[in-house]
Amino acid sequence: MADRSAPSCHLRLEWVYGYRGHQCRNNLYYTAAKEIVYFVAGVGVVYSPREHRQKFYLGHQDDIISLALHPERVLVATGQVGKEPYICVWDSYTVQTVSVLKDVHTHGIACLAFDLDGQRLVSVGLDSKNTVCVWDWRKGKLLSMAPGHTDRIFDISWDLYQPNKLVSCGVKHIKFWSLCGNSLTPKRGVFGKTGDLQTILCLACARDEVTYSGALNGDIYVWKGINLVRTIQGAHAAGIFSMNACEEGFATGGRDGCVRLWDLNFKPITVIDLRETDQGYKGLSVRSVCWRGDHILVGTQDSEIFEIVVHERNKPFLIMQGHCEGELWALAVHPTKPLAMTGSDDRSVRIWSLIDHALIARCNMEEPIRCAAVSTDGIHLALGMKDGSFTVLRVRDMTEVVHIKDRKEAIHELKYSPDGNFLAVGSNDSSVDIYGVVQRYKKVGECIGSLSFITHMDWSSDSKYLQTNDGNGKRLFYRMPSGKEVTNREELKGIQWASWTCVSGLEVNGIWPKYSDINDINSVDANFIGQVLVTADDYGIVKLFRYPCLRKGAKFKKYLGHSAHVTNVRWSHDHQWVVSIGGADHSVFQWKYVPDRKLKDSLHIAPQESLVDSNSDESDSDQSDVPELDSEIEQETQITYRRQVYKEDLPQLKEQCKEKRKSAASKRRESAPGNSIRLHFVHGYRGYDCRSNLFYTQTGEIVYHVAAVGVVYNRQQNTQRFYLGHDDDILCLAIHPLKDYVATGQVGRDSSIHIWDTETIKPLSVLKGYHQYGVCAVDFSADGKRLASVGIDDNHTIVLWDWKKGEKLSLTRRRKKTLKGCIGAMGRSDTMMCAVYGWTEEMSFSGTSTGDVCIWRDVFLIKTVKAHDGPVFSMHALEKGFVTGGKDGVVALWDDTFERCLKTYAIKRAALAPGSKGLLLEDNPSIRAISLGHGHILVGTKNGEILEVDKSGPITLLVQGHMEGEVWGLATHPHLPICATVSDDKTLRIWDLSPSHCMLAVRKLKKGGRCCCFSPDGKGLAVGLNDGSFLIVNADTLEDLVSFHHRKDVISEIRFSPGAGKYLAVASCDNFVDIYNVMSSKRVGICKGASSYITHMDWDVRGKLLQVNTGAKEQLFFEAPRGKKQTIPSLEVEKIGWASWTSVLGSCCEGIWPIIGEVTDVTSSCLTSDSKVLATGDDFGFVKLFRYPAKGKFGKFKRYVAHSTHVTNVRWTYDDSLLVTVGGADTSLMLWTYEMEGHRDSRQCDSEESDLDSEEDGGYDSDVTRENEINYTIKALSTNIRPMFGIKPHLQQKEPTLDERQGVVRPPVSRALPQPEKLQTNNVGKKKRPIEDLILELVFGYRGKDCRNNVHYLNDGADVIYHTASIGILYNVATGSQSFYQEHNDDILCLTVNQHPKFTNIVATGQVGDSADMSATAPSIHVWDAMNKQTLSVLRCYHSKGVCSVSFSATGKLLLSVGLDPEHTITIWKWQEGAKIASRAGHNQRIFVAEFRPDSDTQFVSVGVKHVRFWTLAGRALLSKKGLLSSIEDARMQTMLSVAFGANNLTFTGTISGDVCVWKDHVLIRIVAKAHNGPVFTMYTTLRDGLIVTGGKERPSKEGGAVKLWDQELKRCRAFRLETGQMTDCVRSVCRGKGKILVGTRNAEIIEVGEKNAACNILINGHMDGPIWGLATHPSRDFFLSAAEDGTVRLWDIAEKKMLNKVSLGHAARTVCYSPEGDMVAIGMKNGEFIILLVNSLKIWGKKRDRRSAIQDIRFSPDSRYLAVGSSENAVDFYDLTLGPTLNRVSYCKDIPSFVIQMDFSADSSYLQVSTGSYKRQVYEVPSGKQLVDQAVIDRITWATWTSVLGDEVIGIWSRHAEKADVNCACVSHSGINLVTGDDFGMVKLFDFPCPEKFAKHKRFLGHSAHLTNIRFTSGDRYVVSAGGDDCSLFVWKCVHMPH
Repeated sequence: MADRSAPSCHLRLEWVYGYRGHQCRNNLYYTAAKEIVYFVAGVGVVYSPREHRQKFYLGHQDDIISLALHPERVLVATGQVGKEPYICVWDSYTVQTVSVLKDVHTHGIACLAFDLDGQRLVSVGLDSKNTVCVWDWRKGKLLSMAPGHTDRIFDISWDLYQPNKLVSCGVKHIKFWSLCGNSLTPKRGVFGKTGDLQTILCLACARDEVTYSGALNGDIYVWKGINLVRTIQGAHAAGIFSMNACEEGFATGGRDGCVRLWDLNFKPITVIDLRETDQGYKGLSVRSVCWRGDHILVGTQDSEIFEIVVHERNKPFLIMQGHCEGELWALAVHPTKPLAMTGSDDRSVRIWSLIDHALIARCNMEEPIRCAAVSTDGIHLALGMKDGSFTVLRVRDMTEVVHIKDRKEAIHELKYSPDGNFLAVGSNDSSVDIYGVVQRYKKVGECIGSLSFITHMDWSSDSKYLQTNDGNGKRLFYRMPSGKEVTNREELKGIQWASWTCVSGLEVNGIWPKYSDINDINSVDANFIGQVLVTADDYGIVKLFRYPCLRKGAKFKKYLGHSAHVTNVRWSHDHQWVVSIGGADHSVFQWKYVPDRKLKDSLHIAPQESLVDSNSDESDSDQSDVPELDSEIEQETQITYRRQVYKEDLPQLKEQCKEKRKSAASKRRESAPGNSIRLHFVHGYRGYDCRSNLFYTQTGEIVYHVAAVGVVYNRQQNTQRFYLGHDDDILCLAIHPLKDYVATGQVGRDSSIHIWDTETIKPLSVLKGYHQYGVCAVDFSADGKRLASVGIDDNHTIVLWDWKKGEKLSLTRRRKKTLKGCIGAMGRSDTMMCAVYGWTEEMSFSGTSTGDVCIWRDVFLIKTVKAHDGPVFSMHALEKGFVTGGKDGVVALWDDTFERCLKTYAIKRAALAPGSKGLLLEDNPSIRAISLGHGHILVGTKNGEILEVDKSGPITLLVQGHMEGEVWGLATHPHLPICATVSDDKTLRIWDLSPSHCMLAVRKLKKGGRCCCFSPDGKGLAVGLNDGSFLIVNADTLEDLVSFHHRKDVISEIRFSPGAGKYLAVASCDNFVDIYNVMSSKRVGICKGASSYITHMDWDVRGKLLQVNTGAKEQLFFEAPRGKKQTIPSLEVEKIGWASWTSVLGSCCEGIWPIIGEVTDVTSSCLTSDSKVLATGDDFGFVKLFRYPAKGKFGKFKRYVAHSTHVTNVRWTYDDSLLVTVGGADTSLMLWTYEMEGHRDSRQCDSEESDLDSEEDGGYDSDVTRENEINYTIKALSTNIRPMFGIKPHLQQKEPTLDERQGVVRPPVSRALPQPEKLQTNNVGKKKRPIEDLILELVFGYRGKDCRNNVHYLNDGADVIYHTASIGILYNVATGSQSFYQEHNDDILCLTVNQHPKFTNIVATGQVGDSADMSATAPSIHVWDAMNKQTLSVLRCYHSKGVCSVSFSATGKLLLSVGLDPEHTITIWKWQEGAKIASRAGHNQRIFVAEFRPDSDTQFVSVGVKHVRFWTLAGRALLSKKGLLSSIEDARMQTMLSVAFGANNLTFTGTISGDVCVWKDHVLIRIVAKAHNGPVFTMYTTLRDGLIVTGGKERPSKEGGAVKLWDQELKRCRAFRLETGQMTDCVRSVCRGKGKILVGTRNAEIIEVGEKNAACNILINGHMDGPIWGLATHPSRDFFLSAAEDGTVRLWDIAEKKMLNKVSLGHAARTVCYSPEGDMVAIGMKNGEFIILLVNSLKIWGKKRDRRSAIQDIRFSPDSRYLAVGSSENAVDFYDLTLGPTLNRVSYCKDIPSFVIQMDFSADSSYLQVSTGSYKRQVYEVPSGKQLVDQAVIDRITWATWTSVLGDEVIGIWSRHAEKADVNCACVSHSGINLVTGDDFGMVKLFDFPCPEKFAKHKRFLGHSAHLTNIRFTSGDRYVVSAGGDDCSLFVWKCVHMPH
């Protein structure tokens, strides 16, 4: 009865009634096979109208809400809702999944669309940013993502006529997207005046950039490009929900119930009004249309699907119906016919035929329906309503019999009695009413016993009893028909129930989980005959249980499909079907019941049938009748690989400990020791918990792993080579089928898999990012191209990789059972789960835990063969058979079908070959790995042995190690190269450390041990055991000499006294040290006083004093032999001669404790016999070497990784030639050779350096500091450059004029004179032509101040490329003309040129950005063609703040970028695809430059503040090594600024001190001292001849120059002087072309230097520091002046495209102005002085300083008489120029509220308007300085110029977004009809003048960085000149005038 297994029958989904029309659109299509695809609830449906058949796609686990059809119309993409929603791409023919796209969206996937060729899919999320993602869906790869919009997006579509363009629309917007590289860039559609800004619901793209879109008001909006060009008004009466394009044209469907067809030009063809057709009804609303040929599919809001044939358009055919709105709760089945009745909140009751799969009747009621029941004779149908009434209908014609309302609250359940006499009605007000059917439903009884609403009821078979369930989970019984409650349990015993639909009761206990008391099961129904029970719950799951199921937590089969709640479920009358209904999804599911099948048929199931269980899933709990676990398997499943602290956590831990290091860093620390160690040999093999991890390479070497080391063992020479790339335990290993490549997987928080070459021991690829905690199995596919890996996370994630590229191909999560199968792929490269594949496709074989081998075909078990006693741990397939190994220690050879066993080999001592070294620990060890090759069978055992079995029988032992359990005890012999180890595996072993490397002896102990020690003469060996006893054994024979058992706890340390070894000190974990006299074998003393267990002990040389360390970090001293405690001051301790030093406490070794000492312990130490070097082992698996004594905190060290977790003990051999270390849990014994300083071959530098970066500073230089500390802000966040205050103009309340105040109404046509011109116009031609556009013509400026390596030659030196602000500039050397790349939206910080001939003239530039959220303001890199300025790729990156360095690889296909984020991330891109290959934190301080080696695609170098790193790209991982300084005396790590490369892996780095470091690989080999006197900012490697150019900062002198050309080795050089006239030259960029060197300087010059004659030619000039505040244009010529903070005024010629002259003033200049004739120039300075120069001679005509603060503006009056000088002291001074150069002030303006910004004279020189810092503009009389307040007079003034940003005439220039930022400057054109402005966002804007309306229309021109400071028209309005604040650049824009 209580069989706990799941039922053997199952359900198969047969039909779904319904279609999701609500809240979804565009979700109904014809497939290529003329089937109809749509979705309902969580099921994708493919319906064939011809065969009236449905197929189902069941790959989703929640509501599907979006669908897209592939252009070939076979594949379908669907998106679902959920916390982690995903997209499935599936085949509509086979309904199988093709691809799953996940892990990006949240909340849900609102829209989907395929592109024209179906390669890419775009999806839109329901998250707050409505994220848009583009996928390469076949690879499952995200190509690009971007925030979509702040509000909902309703539709998205690819432009089918232009590649890489998309359109999306939604709430009040439409956006046009372009995809370039990995970035999606939107442009908002401009509604303009053509239509209202409103919500757009759907769209379709046509050719020639035309887009049609349906709007909320029923209009169709037609777009060309991004502009709205026309509207088709009233296309529908209300919102247009769906638009579908086909070959013939477009179909639209709307809320008005109409479908309209349009031709290709959107001319109307026809309209079909569905409301007017036979099936139509009021309120019909179309949600989806699809037009194919002469058929149209229409989906409606109310879950109907119509098919319309065009020529009979008034007869639509209804092919699917379902319930709509509200929830669906009512379900009843007919007692005798295959009918189901449903009733819903949509007030309809419907009858469905389960055989015809069709709706056969429908009737609408007054109220929402909540429950239904059919009388026993099938005549009456009772419906319970939400308002508390119930209605009875005749089933035959749906006429009403009776309607009764006795209750207020909803009727939730009603049932007829089996004899047909009574109807029980249960309501939400806790009672059940009983009505007599024959008495016309008269109320005959009432059951009142529940305290909560009634949920379920069942009648007894004899109609005498009723049982109920209520909302409290109570089960009550009543006698019928009276309704009296039955409480007597006896009376209830014999009741037979007619039906069982209750959720509580003994018979259904099992449907509830074991420990839960929730009521989330909505409905059950029992099938008494089939003994099965079906349940429906809140999670959308239908389950089958056995009936009755008495014990909680029973097994079940579960079926998904419904989305949210399944509200009701019932068996059909003949139990053929189960009908279930969904609440919110309105759908009715019909499941076919398939009773148990016999196994023999199961091999001949039709293909469709084999999918039967594709949607059923066994229950979650494991079965109870499994055989008991084998002990070893049990151990293996229980091993946990979780670490408290992972190696990956070290950097964070160190960061947290920064405070501590600061305090310590002030003290000088000892440097690391000069000597070093190198891993030499490892004893051990990881067999106890890993399997199939042992292989032959093709050269006959053996590869396996132990601890964190991959070992390649050469058995002929008995030597090992090591792969040390892992930093924690390796758990699995696999070998490539064709090459000697090995894959190893390790433990880690984000664990990695390394693929490496066994010949070179170099990593080829590192895969990570998908496995948490660790990787427990890896395997290559048959062709070796793919790799599968299994994780040890809870889900046992399985990942399939393309390992060379490092890409994940797919990922699945298994159920929570440990996977022991390895993934093999012999017969096919498909990946399945098994042990091995046979030679036929379908056959696979798996070994089991009981010793059987199971043989499978597909997923069916065919037979089992008994192969071993105990588990089969390893199998290996051969050409003609198999070999298996098991726990029984037998290796068996089988034929290819496992019919017979050909041969067995028992692993026994007797079988060992005569010459075999080492000893077998026991006979028949458990076999964990088998491999074949080279005529032998290689066997790995659980005991850590590797054996080679010859085919003829003899066995050779190759490798041995300890078994499972920790190894702690280690002792080295006092005068022989041997050592002893003792371990928790209960063995004591003696090892030979000489080249034979073998185990000499082994003894099994009764208990495990933790310590051992040789006696001073080497004859005895003391061993401390874990039970508190210890023994002394003969060191040769290992036989007992004596043993004691005085303690209960573990013996933790044991030591003979030096000399004769008279005493033996024995320390235990119960806090005592016992001292024994060895000769008399008696205990002579006990050392008491330790407060914790003893960890370490050392004797002094005399054998009189014992030093003890305890677990509480105490350092204690005891006197031998009595054990008296002594107190010794720390200074004395150092003077005592210790016989050994293995302690870890005390001042001598304070420095060995790491910064993160709280987290980790130093477990052991050992001092060399010359007392120079102390070796330590710690909990992180590091072995470190320190200088002794290690005083002061945090000493410097060399550290080595090979062990995985704890290093438990370290010991030097007697002659210090080897260091021996044991690892705790990794059971390995490692030997390291000790290499003296200087003897070391420079082969590999072995150690990593200390934790702390050196505290020596890396040097100081002002330019470097500025570059390091500069804060790059983005323009969008910029604030005002001037400290303005007050209310912005567009927010000020306007004062009423005098007329308005007096209420005077002027006649519209005034008799008064016409208003004078606002501005005196210098008649430009006869007709004034407005300016319609500005085109960038010239830029004077170069960003050399804080950027480097950013000037390059192109086209063999004909062109130069560089950048300033956000513009890339291509300069033609011959003509001086410039062309521009203007696609960046913010400042460019770096630039590089692709050197590969395949990519000529390809440039990459990186810009600043905001956070890395992939939006438009995120930092990005543009790759573009310098000649035609085409953008080839845009890479949005995760470098928040900006990109500071870019570099192309040797083949030109990869691009390296470095970020300004706090981690200074380094990323590698495949720029053509926009794909990020690898990314990793670069360094915690600023990286200045990172460059690829010119001959490599994988090697690059990064330099920066106090660091240089050498990187390798392996697959998708970046591996790095720090530069090692160790080999050169007194070398210190300086700040590195630049890098260049030489042949043979040489690297040159330029430093802040002027030295150049030369590196070979990553080791410093020499220093070129003082290559420059100041920092070496830039280096350039010429590819064709290898010569190197360096550029630095130095004063020009006879010998030296700031630019030097060197030979390939950087030995000889030639210096060049730059003739710039500067005190110091600071070179920021160098490049070398044919015979020329191109130099960019800090002072914004670009200079060409000839190599032969050293002649300098300055190509580009610019201001070196900004802002450039002053700007003045010549009154008649195309010249202009600029004045800047750098103390220069420069004269520029636009026609000649160059700087004509510059004057250095010695102080920062703020403003400049020409006199009206152009013969004088006035300059205002920051210090309050102003100067007047004569233009021709540049002589000073006069100067004056009447103010102490900056002069903000200076102006000549139009009659040349007065000079007005406005300053920050809130004053304007007037000077009369006719009085000569004495410049005496004649008067000044008073009452100016704030500092002056701009001033303009009136045309008659009698007024001056002044704009001030408080956003007020005032007018003064000249020269009296009196303020003019009469507005009427002011309005009539004609101004000579207008540069004010304030005033009613220009209020329109202030934008809405100017909260923090200001409009800084303005200028009205000479014609008086245009106005240009410059603002803090770096925009130049062109307006009409005057612009008195707020937020006037304008055009914007981008290019400057933040803060434009000044702007002017040149004479004749030919050009506009704009001056930049942040970018120190001058832009010259050409004006385009409107044609006449």
